[in-house]
Amino acid sequence: MRVCIAGGGNVGSFIAVELRDAGHEVLVLEQDPTVVARRRRTEGIEWREADACEYRSLEEADLATCDVVIAATGDDEDNLVVSLLARQEFAVPRVVARINHPQNEWLFNETWGVDVAVSTPHLLTALVEEAVSVGSLVRLLQLEGGRVSLVEVTLSDDSPANDKPLKDLALPRDATFVAVVRRQHVIVPRGDTVLEAGDEVMVLSTPDVEPAVRQLLTGH
Repeated sequence: MRVCIAGGGNVGSFIAVELRDAGHEVLVLEQDPTVVARRRRTEGIEWREADACEYRSLEEADLATCDVVIAATGDDEDNLVVSLLARQEFAVPRVVARINHPQNEWLFNETWGVDVAVSTPHLLTALVEEAVSVGSLVRLLQLEGGRVSLVEVTLSDDSPANDKPLKDLALPRDATFVAVVRRQHVIVPRGDTVLEAGDEVMVLSTPDVEPAVRQLLTGH
């Protein structure tokens, strides 16, 4: 997979190394020449001094050949411009964007070409809630411009889903079980998987059926 990362700061650099180590072809666009000069020594990653908000820079970087673009700069306006150009001008199949300021989250949707928006403050909040909340539905991540969410519920002792196989739970049509984490082990959910109190149950769901998912797993 060929991935282009806009922004070569700490976040972009870390992502680049992780993707390289996973065997992907990685290109990083960074407009600060000192950053590019310093990081060019990183093996297996192509660094290019360029303004990712400019059409010509993206064209010279062969963006149309990329499978994924990650807009990871520290500026939300830049990330939106990169996302829009990647989708509309270069037809990149997958666009992921970093949200620096939570108040701008509403902008990061399909209108701007964003498939997945990651807000670090909201993600940290969700992880804290996930760690301390038993019997509550926690939204971990929004996908497809908010049309789909990854939600998690840690089953309480009185959850109506306890001791029941997944096939017997009336999960809404627009939701699906993704994983069950039990005593730090991941269980791939199948129809005969029986849920237990303390299980961390992850579900992909559209917003309109989240209340039904909550009712099914928490009883309220």
